[in-house]
Amino acid sequence: MENPPERYPSTPPNQRIADEADESEVPGIALPFHVAGSGALDRLVKTALDYARQAVSENTLKAYAKDWAHFARWCRMRGTDPLPPSPELIGLYIADLAAPQGKTPSQSASPLSVASIDRRLSGLGWGYAQRGQRLDRKDRHIASVLAGIRRKHARPPVQKEAILPEDIRDMLATLPHDLRGLRDRAILLIGFAGGLRRSEIVSLDHGKDDTPGSGGWVEVLEGGVLITLRGKTGWREVEVARGSSEQTCPVHALEQWLHYGRIDFGPVFVAVSRNGLKATSERLSDKHVARLIKQTVREAGLRPDLPEAERIRLYSGHSLRAGLASSAEVDERYVQKQLGHASAEMTRRYQRRRDRFRINLTKAAGL
Repeated sequence: MENPPERYPSTPPNQRIADEADESEVPGIALPFHVAGSGALDRLVKTALDYARQAVSENTLKAYAKDWAHFARWCRMRGTDPLPPSPELIGLYIADLAAPQGKTPSQSASPLSVASIDRRLSGLGWGYAQRGQRLDRKDRHIASVLAGIRRKHARPPVQKEAILPEDIRDMLATLPHDLRGLRDRAILLIGFAGGLRRSEIVSLDHGKDDTPGSGGWVEVLEGGVLITLRGKTGWREVEVARGSSEQTCPVHALEQWLHYGRIDFGPVFVAVSRNGLKATSERLSDKHVARLIKQTVREAGLRPDLPEAERIRLYSGHSLRAGLASSAEVDERYVQKQLGHASAEMTRRYQRRRDRFRINLTKAAGL
C-alpha cells in the first residue's frame, strides 16, 4: 500500500500523528536515522518498546491513546494540527471540553468534569512525550483556563457506595455452588479482605514469575494468604488472614477455588469452560470483577430504596476497597498499608462511616 502524503514536514516519519491511535503503540522508540539497521539492533528496538509499554498500566495506556486520538480529531475538525504543541490551542481545547461549543463528531454534547479534563491533559502530555515534544502545563494559556474551570465547575468527587460485611454476605448468597461460584466467591472475598483494585485481583498468579504479564502472586500459608503485588507505587505485600467462619473466610474460599479449579500454575482467576466443569488457562479481565459486583448487588437487593439503575451505578470495583476501609475497626495506619495508600488522607476518602468527631480538637483546645 502506498504511504499517505506527509502531513507534518518537520516531523520524522516514525512520529506521524494518526487520528486513530493504536492503543498498544508507544511511538518515538526507534533507531536514530543515521544508524543502519541490523538484526541485533532491531531486536533491541523491540525490547525497548516492550519496556516502554510497561512504563504505565495497560488501562492507562489505552486511556492516553484515546485522549490523543480525540485531540487529533478535534484539531482536524478545526483545520489545524496537534504538532507542534501549542499552549494557546490546548487552552481552547480544554475550554471546549468544559463548555462545548456545539455538537461535532469529535466531541460529546455534554461537558466533561474537571477530573476528566485533567486526565485528558495528562494523556496529551504523554502523547507529546512519546513524540519527542514537551507540553508545558504551567503555561498561562493552559494553567489559567484550567484554574478557571476548576473554580467554576469543580465539585466534590462522586464516591461509590461501600460494600459492607453484611452486604458481601448477601452477595455471596446469590452465587451458585459450582466451579464458577467458587471462583467468584474467592474474587469477592479476596478483593474485599485485601482491599485490592479489580486490576490487581485478576493480575495475580499462583506463583512468582509464572507468566510474563503477572501483576503479582499469592502464597497460601498456615495463617493466611500473602499477596505480593506490583501496584501504582511499586511492589507491596498484602496479608489476608483467615476469617472466623468458613462461609466468609477469604483464605478458605481461595483454597477451594485453587483445589477444585486445579490451579497450580499461571493466572489464579481464569475463565471456566462453557459446561462449567473445567477451569481454562485464560486470565479474566478486570471487567469481570466489575460485572460480578453489579450482578450480585442487583440479585442481593442492596439499597432497595433506590431504583435499580441508580443503585447499580452506586457500586463498582472500588466498593470492595471502600468496604474494607469503612469496616475494619483497627488503627488507620494498618488500613492505609493494606490499601497501599501513600497518605492517610487518601485512606480517609475511602472511609464511608468512620467516626468523624472521635478526636475533638475543640474540647482539647479548652473550649
